[in-house]
Amino acid sequence: MKKDRSHFPVAATRRDFLSQAGNGFGALALSYLLARDAEALEKERSPKLSNPLAPKRPHYPPKAKAVIFLFMVGGPSQMETFDPKPVLDKLHGQQLPPSFGEIKSQFLKPGTPLMGSAWKFNKYGQSGIEVSDLLPHTATCVDDIAVLRSCYTESFVHAPAMYEMMSGRLLPAHPSLGSWVTYGLGSESENLPAYCVMTQPEGLPEGGSPMWGAGYLPALYQGTQLRSGSTPILHLARQNEISREQHQRMLAFMRRMNELGMQRNDSELSARMASYELAFRMQQHAPEAVDLSKESKETKKLYGIDDPQTVEFGTRCLLARRLVERGVRFLLLFSGGGPVSIQWDAHDNVKTNHEQMCRWTDKPVAGLLKDLKGRGLLDSTLVIWGTEFGRTPVSENGKGRDHNPTAFTMWMAGGGVKGGQVIGQTDEIGFRTVGERYHPRDIHATILHLLGLDQMKLTYLHNGRNERLTDFGGRIIEQIIT
Repeated sequence: MKKDRSHFPVAATRRDFLSQAGNGFGALALSYLLARDAEALEKERSPKLSNPLAPKRPHYPPKAKAVIFLFMVGGPSQMETFDPKPVLDKLHGQQLPPSFGEIKSQFLKPGTPLMGSAWKFNKYGQSGIEVSDLLPHTATCVDDIAVLRSCYTESFVHAPAMYEMMSGRLLPAHPSLGSWVTYGLGSESENLPAYCVMTQPEGLPEGGSPMWGAGYLPALYQGTQLRSGSTPILHLARQNEISREQHQRMLAFMRRMNELGMQRNDSELSARMASYELAFRMQQHAPEAVDLSKESKETKKLYGIDDPQTVEFGTRCLLARRLVERGVRFLLLFSGGGPVSIQWDAHDNVKTNHEQMCRWTDKPVAGLLKDLKGRGLLDSTLVIWGTEFGRTPVSENGKGRDHNPTAFTMWMAGGGVKGGQVIGQTDEIGFRTVGERYHPRDIHATILHLLGLDQMKLTYLHNGRNERLTDFGGRIIEQIIT
């Protein structure tokens, strides 16, 4: 008789089979429980993708939460806007006195005479600040404005001076002011970019995109360029063949795959995922943010949108207010760009140039300040009017003015700024600063301070060095702060 060599006897009935397989069912259950616990432990140990643009706590209580920087491309003349020079007017047509030294510039010819201003200055508001006739609308806001008359940069060439004003350095590839602010504070909006840039339709300033670039900070912190017209944000519309639900599933799958693949805290991967998810949310929320159709006629008129001369810049100023309302942290608006004829670069004829540029911008700027104040937003929004340098007191070819980095005017309003005052001064002809003078590092240090950021603590490790916006440090302009 043949001997049965099988390990397990053959079950004769169903009851025998279940009885003999009992231990196997227990093993299956144990396997499931062990796998579940292992997966939970792995999730607990593995790093989770975070949103780099999530709101961050400032170093100390801030006076401002958002910034709108109005950049006048090309260099407005201080003597024609906010810095009256009656002595210069008296010396019109005469040679520069030797006591003022030599003017170094790009295009001036030796012996070019001094040129007075073609406009009158008047005192406005309770503060009595003097403003040119070129800016009648801005003049009505002077009690909310602190005028800085003694600003300077270190280059009389447009692009390097622009880089210095926007990044603190004369060369490109360093993070811009807006990038540092969003790196330090994140965004209050989950559905819109933290840092928005609105350029003039005719073209970019000489400095180009490095003026709002992130430099060596993660790319997520660079400015998002908005354009004029019906589609301020390109590539926003969702493809018709892909539904919202499909987009959501795709993002969820990508996030899951990236979480499973992360062995360490990868900031670049987190930034990439955050940008994908932000783009998805913007498809739903950004169209409403840039839709001006629901704004009242009175509001549009306040910004000059009813006037062909002011409609373009006025529209961008109104968009800036709407974006600040919705939590955007930093907005950079350019007046001027592209052809020299539509910049503040008044080489040929300062009268013709500044009449045009002021006509386009004066009412919208005043409208922005008044609208922010009326809505209770000015106290938390820092508005800056600035440029890369000023103009020379001597004429260029009899009618224009050349670049002058040794003295120019900027102003700030709202966001913890004490308005109704003039800070700093220039000499009798507006050529050089006198006494306290303010470098872009000082202006940046003051902006960061108003936002609750300590300039020395806001650092980023790059090539073994803790980089800062203000490099080795700037002086906070204490007089400007409330």
